[in-house]
Amino acid sequence: MPRAFIGLGSNLGDREANLAAALDALGRVAGVRLARVSSLIESEPEGCPPGSGRFLNGVAAIETSLGPRELLAALLEIERGLGRDRAGRPRNAPRTLDLDLLLYADAVVSGPGLELPHPRMHQRAFVLWPLLQIEPRAIDPRSGEPWAAALARLRDGAPGAAGL
Repeated sequence: MPRAFIGLGSNLGDREANLAAALDALGRVAGVRLARVSSLIESEPEGCPPGSGRFLNGVAAIETSLGPRELLAALLEIERGLGRDRAGRPRNAPRTLDLDLLLYADAVVSGPGLELPHPRMHQRAFVLWPLLQIEPRAIDPRSGEPWAAALARLRDGAPGAAGL
């Protein structure tokens, strides 16, 4: 079965409980097997409204028989089921749960509602560090570059990368 990587984030309520509930729900999706989960790290909110709380972030590796769009639909349903309301909310508003499809096997997809790899993951140490914790040799399927190289660039000066 293809392996996919899911970015996990929460900055409202009991962040750790939100992420635990999301992992439990993900493990109950037909056609999904939870393979590995990174440790959780805190990160500053980037691009969020003033006053947004710090995020708790991690990455989960799954094996799945679902296609990328089916998997994305399942992730959005888990978000809704655990209290995320996207309707009428500004982008990057504080949220109980954020589940991002980061990678799906070596797929490169660019279409309405789905872009793989995730279009901003190379700019986010809070995504790359947990990803590399569970998949140290992960590479960008577009360029063949190791994701570790992207993380090294971020560590050399990007905001939010300190301490990672």
